[in-house]
Amino acid sequence: MAREQFGSRLGFILVSAGCAIGLGNVWRFPYLVGQYGGAAFVLLILLFLAVMGLPIVIIEFACGRASRKGIARSFDELEPAGTKWHRCKWIGLVGSGLLLMFYAVVAGWMLAFCAYGATGAFDGLDASGAESLFGRLIGNPVESIAWTVVVLGVSIVVNRAGLERGIERVTKVMMAALFVVLLVLCVRSVMLPGAPEGLAFYLMPDFGKLLAGATPAEQWGTFGQAVSAAMGQAFFMVSVGIGSMSIFGSHMGRERRVSGEAVNITALNVLVAILAGFIIFPSCFTYGVEPASGPSLVFVALPTVFGQMPLGGVWGTLFFLFLSFASLSTVIGIFENVIGFVIDEWGTPRSRACIGAGIALMVLCVPCALGFNVWSGFEVPGIGNVQSLEDFLLSNTILPIGCLIFLAFCTSKRGWGWDNFIAEANAGEGLRFPKGAYAYVKYVLPAAILAIFLAGYAPVVTTWAGLIAG
Repeated sequence: MAREQFGSRLGFILVSAGCAIGLGNVWRFPYLVGQYGGAAFVLLILLFLAVMGLPIVIIEFACGRASRKGIARSFDELEPAGTKWHRCKWIGLVGSGLLLMFYAVVAGWMLAFCAYGATGAFDGLDASGAESLFGRLIGNPVESIAWTVVVLGVSIVVNRAGLERGIERVTKVMMAALFVVLLVLCVRSVMLPGAPEGLAFYLMPDFGKLLAGATPAEQWGTFGQAVSAAMGQAFFMVSVGIGSMSIFGSHMGRERRVSGEAVNITALNVLVAILAGFIIFPSCFTYGVEPASGPSLVFVALPTVFGQMPLGGVWGTLFFLFLSFASLSTVIGIFENVIGFVIDEWGTPRSRACIGAGIALMVLCVPCALGFNVWSGFEVPGIGNVQSLEDFLLSNTILPIGCLIFLAFCTSKRGWGWDNFIAEANAGEGLRFPKGAYAYVKYVLPAAILAIFLAGYAPVVTTWAGLIAG
């Protein structure tokens, strides 16, 4: 049977971008920017997206298109006879499942807050009220699990309908609505009284903040942390390393070169993150909210802002509707990677794969949902609660390792090989991938990714070493 293809080029771009666009753009991006001093850190993220994230997106697309398979069988199809690259495919399934184990829970929180806003819960809300509202949600295991089931239920229905009639059709609508809501919120935020100060913080680079500290050692330590955070955010934003782009590449036609399509998708991803900053920073500076307040920025700080804002219930509902679209598009995209794996590896019919994977994920999401209430006492030293553990294993372990595997596969003579990759990447019309980038892709990129890996584990190892010594 021929591989199902997207109904249009726009559909491919929006679905692939929707998979990448998510909470990393709107939740993680703003508070990291606030933590590391604004525009200077934004420039670092853009740099690492261009030189690190984008090449791996291109590689995943090329592997998927050349094999006409997702990560379950792409290595099998492309590897030289007698090699064992296909054993690496399981990292895609494990990574996708692990991502959904906590991402679907957080996406459920977004839907819950959208419902709260629509029912007037944000009206006159102060900081203590916002904290209580969020605490009540995550502290109730039944409600948290129920919203998670809703998220995964939507994914089952959409993905079961197929690529063009389900995923492409629904994602087009969600992405269009996402941008409409996003632009409306941007216009509202830049008209707030504190907008000039917020925009100055966001848009005017202050490189001195990347070197904060009283001594050269402290300054270089701050800079190292910022670089590590920027590199990690770049990879988090494009969701590479688990084959999530390979599955969509497998449905891609050969009319266009993958490099140009990857640039378009990454640009949309960046645009959403940048525009989210235009919402968040003017609002924070107008109402005295700390933009570096961490993950609580979205669920505590910003609802407080909406509570002080005229028609705050309307704006708050729109904001969480926007977040719901962003998170659902990612869940649907990653869920397709999971069921694509099941379909390609075992020949399971799509309907059965969707239902089986959906039920399995509902069960696997329970630990994260319980980690804020029933299992709130569980904590791994140096890492944190259940959600933090799952996020750490994905972001600091599986994603870097997955990226290293893709890079080695496309540059090794015992893998797919550079010439085969270049031939596939440059098939069609559009932007060419430079053949002369071989040394960069083979040596420089892996070294940078290895640095991210080591930087992510360094604080944990230090903590554990201290506990053992003590």
